Amino acid sequence: MANNLKTEQRSTERNSLSTDMRRDVPLARVQAFPWMVVIVLLAAVAWLAWRAFFYEEEGDPVGSAMLAFEKQNSLTVFSSRFEVVAESEDRRGIMGVDVLTSRQAAIVPANVEYRLDLSSMDREDFLWNERTETLDVILPQLRISRPNLDEAQQKVFTEGAWVTRDASTDLARNNSQQAERKAIAFAKNPEVLGLARQAAKEAVRQNLAIPLQVAGHGDVTVHVRFQDEETP
Repeated sequence: MANNLKTEQRSTERNSLSTDMRRDVPLARVQAFPWMVVIVLLAAVAWLAWRAFFYEEEGDPVGSAMLAFEKQNSLTVFSSRFEVVAESEDRRGIMGVDVLTSRQAAIVPANVEYRLDLSSMDREDFLWNERTETLDVILPQLRISRPNLDEAQQKVFTEGAWVTRDASTDLARNNSQQAERKAIAFAKNPEVLGLARQAAKEAVRQNLAIPLQVAGHGDVTVHVRFQDEETP
């Protein structure tokens, strides 16, 4: 009889313990649910804050290149300083007979700048190859500035027994006009123009390489050519 009572008592304790465990499990789940919601909300808020204040979506390389050019508008790529020689003759006489003849030669320093008009470029002038990570840039023709004649530093040589004031003025004016024409012709010399075009290509490469890296596009290869050049 005593043994039966002990057996029933153990059975009752086990049933009571099992019931308590079943009650504790749902209670633990209920208590944990609000904390899970809080954690999810905190993670969502953190993601939204990072997206709003720290994340920067990478634009396309063409957009980044155009933005870099828009900030400059015009780019001086080459400057050439040289000297031109001008020579003029003046004849003055009476009744068609030359009485006074004078000549003047001048060596005039000149400076010419070569510029790129970046504002004239549009999206069609930038070709992006995503597979090779190469950006092809097509440049407009160079603009050559009007020659800047440094007449204060010119060397003048005058010949004539007697050079009147009017003759001197005419000789100087003629030499100045002649020097400007020669300076323009020299600036368009194929060799000088070739140096300016090469300098323009290198300047554009340097002006685009760093902005593209900063924008997150990596080590992009930039190919530059002019409109009248064939694709390499």
